Amino acid sequence: MRPIDLSPLYRSTVGFDRLFNLLDQVTGFDQAPTAYPPYNIERLGENEYRVTMAVAGFGQDEISVDVKEQTLNVLGSKKTEEKEREYLHRGIAARSFERRFQLADHVEVKGADLQDGLLHIDLVRNVPERLKPRSIAIGNGKATKQVEVAA
Repeated sequence: MRPIDLSPLYRSTVGFDRLFNLLDQVTGFDQAPTAYPPYNIERLGENEYRVTMAVAGFGQDEISVDVKEQTLNVLGSKKTEEKEREYLHRGIAARSFERRFQLADHVEVKGADLQDGLLHIDLVRNVPERLKPRSIAIGNGKATKQVEVAA
């Protein structure tokens, strides 16, 4: 696949930085995401979503969830163990991770919960009233009487 050079657009536009960052991420110019930890994204309703991440072995104090500039950032940093253990087989990952999700406009994090090794992050889209579709009443062509309201 041939990379696309967007640098001419950077010179001639203002305020589209977020769009260009998204394009860079999609085209792979940024670092490639890792497959750890695995996650699901669910649609719970018309404006409700849930991100579920498998974080077995991590405690609440080892995971942080932050939102900055429309980016949901989940960090996991494993604490070092006091005593060294001898494993015959180690299948549960104990490495630190960082997972980022780009949020659409007006999507907010409602809450996060860690239960049974799964981190659930609930999201909701709160579209402002001025951006929601609305119906406009059509007049019948007759002059309407305006009533003054005393303040």
